[in-house]
Amino acid sequence: MTDGADLPEGARRVPYDSPGRPDHRSPLRFLWWLTTSQYRRVLLGTLWGSTWMCALMLPPYLLSRTIDEGLRARNTGTLLLWTGAVLVTGAGTAVLGILRHRTMTRIRVDAGYRTVQVVSRHVTRLGSALPRRVSAGELTHLHVGDIGRIAQTLTVTGPGVGAVVAYAATAVLLVRISAVIAVVVLLGVPALALTVGPLLGKLHGAESRYRQDQGALTALAGDLVAGLGVLNGIGGKALFAGRYRERSRALVPLGYRVAAITSWVQALTACLPTVFLAAVTWISARMAAGGAITVGELVAVYGYVAALLVPVSSLIEAADDLPRGLVSARRVVDILALAPAPEEHRTRLDPPAAPGPLHDPVSGLVVAPGKVTALVGARPDEPRAVVDRLAGYTDSEATWGGLALSGWDRTALRRHVLAADNDAYVFPGPLRSVVSGAADRSDEDLRRALHAAAAEDIVDALPDGLDTRLESQARNVSGGQRQRLRLTRALLADPAVLLLVEPTSALDAHTEATVAARVAAHRRGRTTLVVSTSPLVLGRADEVAYLVNGRVRATGTHGELLADQPGYAALVLRGSTGTPGGAAAARPAEGQSR
Repeated sequence: MTDGADLPEGARRVPYDSPGRPDHRSPLRFLWWLTTSQYRRVLLGTLWGSTWMCALMLPPYLLSRTIDEGLRARNTGTLLLWTGAVLVTGAGTAVLGILRHRTMTRIRVDAGYRTVQVVSRHVTRLGSALPRRVSAGELTHLHVGDIGRIAQTLTVTGPGVGAVVAYAATAVLLVRISAVIAVVVLLGVPALALTVGPLLGKLHGAESRYRQDQGALTALAGDLVAGLGVLNGIGGKALFAGRYRERSRALVPLGYRVAAITSWVQALTACLPTVFLAAVTWISARMAAGGAITVGELVAVYGYVAALLVPVSSLIEAADDLPRGLVSARRVVDILALAPAPEEHRTRLDPPAAPGPLHDPVSGLVVAPGKVTALVGARPDEPRAVVDRLAGYTDSEATWGGLALSGWDRTALRRHVLAADNDAYVFPGPLRSVVSGAADRSDEDLRRALHAAAAEDIVDALPDGLDTRLESQARNVSGGQRQRLRLTRALLADPAVLLLVEPTSALDAHTEATVAARVAAHRRGRTTLVVSTSPLVLGRADEVAYLVNGRVRATGTHGELLADQPGYAALVLRGSTGTPGGAAAARPAEGQSR
């Protein structure tokens, strides 16, 4: 793999076609992999950083020669010579600073993009197993915060190494002036770093805990937003919102503690070097007054110490960045360590010879072939767990036509048993290809699926109809329209078994009733399972299964369960006036607050 450093500027590609194989055995090894993956650029950044910081020490030396050999000696020629040298050095230092900054920016950008690529490719390999092992909120927090911190950590390779080189060069220059001043400066500077060190340790510990709690809170917020429609349907929105508020309040004191420690670190970082500079200047002035050093050397010492604050600040920043980068790299390493479920023993490719029922022994649910079955549960996670087992997302003893799903090749199973979630990802592209997927669908097939999902009005309202380009997650249409397009995509796939999870949760009552009737007609003779608590959907099902504590308590038609199961009636008619359509009628119209 090439890091692009040996290619012409226009030919470099970031991100890369192949980002390389990351070393995820530990956070430190991952950071080292990011470094060695672009080692030429890192070496160049180290060279520019070291040269720039050493160049900062030249102006004080040249000023001392200007004062002693030109100004005090009243030698105009020498004065002009050394003054010119100061100007040239200043210009050269500026150029070196630009080169250093440009190179380090490329190093950080490369590290950030490379990390995004390896994480994204691994997430793609994990496929449907990912949401059950890593929350969407955690992934979001990783991309928003952790990757930036990892990229910032690679700054250590440039200014960090350059600071050490500049520190050694300053030691040589100071010893030539005065051994006493050299000892004071060279011992005092590390003392400054050691003074801030304990606070940095506390800061990193507090930040690590804050990062973990914040990631969990972000995950909870993502789950809350994703399940808003379901939570509204079962009256659980207030409960989950209250839980989020409690955890958010619990995080506030830790956030204040991080801010307080950060303010002390920043205050000491700004104050102590200034105090130290004043002390060294006082010592040097006393020595100059006593004749131990010249006035020019006094100016040089002041300049060396002032310039030395730059590499010292870089060292302190490196000491701050590296632990943060390791914490963030730990999150990346944990994700890269996840492995897809093994497929070796799954060899079955063909569906049952005759239509057969889907059976989930854990819950006792039987989905009859050729019928529309609805699944109702008081807790949203329980029906979803049933769908995961029936779709083969999780290992179980579920069967289809008496054949164990655990023996199926996953790719083959997806062609025959499709689980369509109400928050499934919508890729950007023309609407026609978004709902058709990889298959080439005829206009007639598209029309039938759009009609069944009550989505014709969406196409009619878009400027270019089926050729209108949708943004990622279809953000340029409303939530209800997006849900109907997801349903269109699922119906176009036309699997032997379709598992729909809350397909109408974002729709108003009128549209929901239309969709429920049309989907039932469109899937007539095909096996369909619908997870919903809407009376309008349940009334169109051939059979309804009522789930309590993960087990099927009762089955029957919607009307039969309303009459025989008080818990079922209370669940599906929540917030209604007692009529089967009441709960759905109370929903906001599409395009309102939801």
